[in-house]
Amino acid sequence: MEEDKNKKSELMSGLIESVKEICFLPECKNICKKMHGNLVRRIKLLSPLFEELRDSNEEIGKDGIKGFLLFRTALDSAIQLLKPLSQGSKVYQALQREKIAKEFCLVTEKIEAALCEISYDKLDLSEEVREQIELVHSQLRRAKARPEFLDLQLDLDLAVAQREKDPDLAILKRLSEKLELKTINDLKKESLAFHELVISSGGDPGDLFEKMSSILKKLKDYVQTVNPDADNSESDKGLFKHRSPVIPDDFRCPISLELMKDPVIVSTGQTYERSCIQKWLDAGHKTCPKTQQTLLHTALTPNYVLKSLISLWCESNGVELPKQQGACRSKKVGSSVSDCDKAAIVALLEKLANGDREQQRAAAGELRLLAKRNADNRVCIAEAGAIPLLVELLSSTDPRTQEHAVTALLNLSINDSNKGTIVNAGAIPDIVDVLRNGSTEARENAAATLFSLSVIDENKVAIGAAGAIPALIDLLRQGTPRGKKDAATAIFNLSIYQGNKARAVRAGIVPSLMQLLKDAGGGMVDEALAILAILASHQEGKIAIGQAEPIPILIEVIRTGSPRNRENAAAVLYSLSAGDLQQLKLAKESGAEEALKELSENGTDRAKRKAGSLLELIQRVDVVVSPSFL
Repeated sequence: MEEDKNKKSELMSGLIESVKEICFLPECKNICKKMHGNLVRRIKLLSPLFEELRDSNEEIGKDGIKGFLLFRTALDSAIQLLKPLSQGSKVYQALQREKIAKEFCLVTEKIEAALCEISYDKLDLSEEVREQIELVHSQLRRAKARPEFLDLQLDLDLAVAQREKDPDLAILKRLSEKLELKTINDLKKESLAFHELVISSGGDPGDLFEKMSSILKKLKDYVQTVNPDADNSESDKGLFKHRSPVIPDDFRCPISLELMKDPVIVSTGQTYERSCIQKWLDAGHKTCPKTQQTLLHTALTPNYVLKSLISLWCESNGVELPKQQGACRSKKVGSSVSDCDKAAIVALLEKLANGDREQQRAAAGELRLLAKRNADNRVCIAEAGAIPLLVELLSSTDPRTQEHAVTALLNLSINDSNKGTIVNAGAIPDIVDVLRNGSTEARENAAATLFSLSVIDENKVAIGAAGAIPALIDLLRQGTPRGKKDAATAIFNLSIYQGNKARAVRAGIVPSLMQLLKDAGGGMVDEALAILAILASHQEGKIAIGQAEPIPILIEVIRTGSPRNRENAAAVLYSLSAGDLQQLKLAKESGAEEALKELSENGTDRAKRKAGSLLELIQRVDVVVSPSFL
């Protein structure tokens, strides 16, 4: 008896806390505000029911307990739905409005179903509370039967803004007002929310983000045209004529602290001036300068939205953008533009073209070292015409010469403009051949070269088509620790392209990744999980991973892994379980719930979202298999 009373009190206290959490969420001011407000208001009205039952000696029985447990699940779902809406991307929510509206309907149905399980008319409640609950129940029934009315004009405006290159200003005006993106500051916040969304997608943003980017750019152009000074008060406008404006912190490179001209995003989600972060990477660093996190890869993604916002801010404030694109000031005074010895490079190229085997080997080795030394050398060597000659030497029968040639190309590829020259010289098939048949060091550096070239998206397609992926998987299986790292990094980057995911799966990558995942002492768990997470978003990858029986090891990683690994393990588990009742049952039987509950409280933001979604799926399994529903 006492135990039942304590259980009831604990359950009601938990429900009260959930209601409080929902009531304290920031107010939603975007296009979802009506749905958001209605749901919060109805949930708030349930609090007196829980409070009275907590403080009373009323017995609610097993059926009552079941109903209130359904309430707890429903309120958890409500929290997961409501939390992101006040601070997320407004453009994303507009484009996904129908999906979000369906999610509101599902949560409403859950709460209404929980109320149906409770005979509140038989409980010893005050008349005021009983009337209040009956009112809420009536509202929930109506809301379930009649979903929120969708804005047809907004749908039409969004469709036209996506389709037309120069939409009518009246359309852009309506979108700007409806989405509350009226000022430069509004657009800056939207840009940050947009990039959070891109980063949380795991590197595979898809068509929706392209639509978002297009709409955001057109809204930026509209605001710049009709409302460039919207963020400044009248007094501020006068002051700007007499003083230099303060550069917003988000517009400064964290390395140079200067206004960015060519902002790029690294794998941790931080943005830097391209030349500054490239110098950091060229110096051999493998971490993000701002967060000190290890970089999963060294690809630099242009931050086009921030670049547009910086340009808009400069025009609005009369600030001239830096003259040299991507120039990162050196701390040294009086350094020359180019340090390279052109005469020496030309002499080395003569030996490459016309020398004997020994001379070619020595010249390739010298160029390899020069290209590694600094950025100026990389420019000079390429401009002197070395790249086609080095590509020819990839087919050399002398292993050492071949090794020097592929490593020299690797070092030259650090310069972005050299990447195109290397590919245009027909290097990709020859680099793949070195990857298959070269010496250990040559194979490792061939893998690293392919990764470097794959930073450019169109090269991902060409490298995959040239048969690189099976050779990279072979290196992943049998290479040295360094070779495995190089292979994994290249495979991860190539797999951002959808076609290469299928190639990797068909080449048998999944068993190799599972082996690396099980070998915690091998130092490849991070890489294996990152690749599995990106492959799991592809149907063939999902099937292959599911056949490898990964659930126990994934749950173990969720329990004990690093924050990033726990996040990736949850992402893989979610991809496997969504829509697959058998995998969900296996996850539940393997003890996933406890690990996911802990992750939903202490994981990264993305991990918390995945864990919450998984827990909801597992709880649905309980409902499906419950005898009372059979």
